[in-house]
Amino acid sequence: MIYQDLVSKKEKLAVIGLGYVGLPIALEFARKISVVGFDIRPDRVDLMKKGIDPSKELESEAFKGCDILLTCSTEDLRQAKFYVVAVPTPIDEHNLPDLTPVLAATRTVAKVLKKGDYVVYESTVYPGCTEEDCVPILEELSGLKYMVDFKVGFSPERINPGDKEHTLVKIKKVTSGCDAESAEEIAKTYEMIIQAGVHRASSIKVAEAAKIIENTQRDINIAFMNELSIIFNRMGINTYEVLEAAGTKWNFLKFFPGLVGGHCIGVDPYYLVYKAKQLGYHPQIISAGRFTNDSMGGYVAKQTVKKMIAADKNPKDARVLIMGFTFKENVSDIRNSKVIDIYKELHSFGVLNVDVIDAFADAHEVHEEYGITMATEPTGLYDAILVAVSHQQYVGLTEEWFKRYAAKGCVFVDVKGIFKSKVNSFTYWSL
Repeated sequence: MIYQDLVSKKEKLAVIGLGYVGLPIALEFARKISVVGFDIRPDRVDLMKKGIDPSKELESEAFKGCDILLTCSTEDLRQAKFYVVAVPTPIDEHNLPDLTPVLAATRTVAKVLKKGDYVVYESTVYPGCTEEDCVPILEELSGLKYMVDFKVGFSPERINPGDKEHTLVKIKKVTSGCDAESAEEIAKTYEMIIQAGVHRASSIKVAEAAKIIENTQRDINIAFMNELSIIFNRMGINTYEVLEAAGTKWNFLKFFPGLVGGHCIGVDPYYLVYKAKQLGYHPQIISAGRFTNDSMGGYVAKQTVKKMIAADKNPKDARVLIMGFTFKENVSDIRNSKVIDIYKELHSFGVLNVDVIDAFADAHEVHEEYGITMATEPTGLYDAILVAVSHQQYVGLTEEWFKRYAAKGCVFVDVKGIFKSKVNSFTYWSL
């Protein structure tokens, strides 16, 4: 059985894609069995060989004591018997699923696939994608027959970037296989590393669907909070004060307004919408939630401009500081950051003098991806200071610190409400 062959190191496990998801999985397995870690980017592989996580999530200690071959060579993948695909599944400019990375990874695996091999996908996709889109490629390029010559499974990733508490081994893992035998072998393989245990889903489709609704549920709940924020703003009351009061009831769900970006919550619902439309159903609630959350960056910028005008500031002459650019706090990931929407909307109002700083983001990556040249630190006085991301370096800042960079009548925009009741010298606004 493949599980026993992996444990005895008779066979190897390969992880394709060594990003936020793939690298932690590869290293965790490499503490127990022999692993081949594959990534298409040589620069990333070179860093990992030196014990450096390009995503800045893992410390160098995580690489120690691991039986792992880090490589860019497809040939090295031939050594493996069990393949884990952990590549991104983004959306395109029309908010449609972009399966390019996962299908490319599938072709890579298909070229080295042998009889008796297992392929498990961790990349978030719509229900049916694994068997309808990926399996045919594996069959065609390998010349092998699905469920006869090779087995496939799906075990959705549950990595939460920046979260040092809910780490890979502490989060229950959902696993599935294409038949009873593969489902059990895959589950036992993951049980090697997952301390929290494994939930055996009844089918690949169920596992795919479970993952996609995890993030869709959060998206809808946050959208509700964002809509409440817009309503309460018109009423002149603070959303966070309302939520604090409502949260005293035992069964009130604690969600908060904010920018919803990144490669999970801001993306996964579109995969479900896409599949639903293929089946002739146009989802109303999911689509409405996506519209609301995708609009929040522009909304924050509009409110900032309104507050500046009310403070007798000419937007065209104003200097604005945006603090934070990553998609969430305490991570370096800038993919699908909604802070760019604030930046662009400010520009559309003629606010062209905008400095952007971030405690985690790589300045080169920001310029390459968004065409923005980040500042290394605040300079001079600003007519508006906008704390867009609640990085740990910002949370502890005092009102005196902000005063150093605040022009007279400065507008203070606190997207996440972290400085509520702490900043009183400025015109204050939060979601």
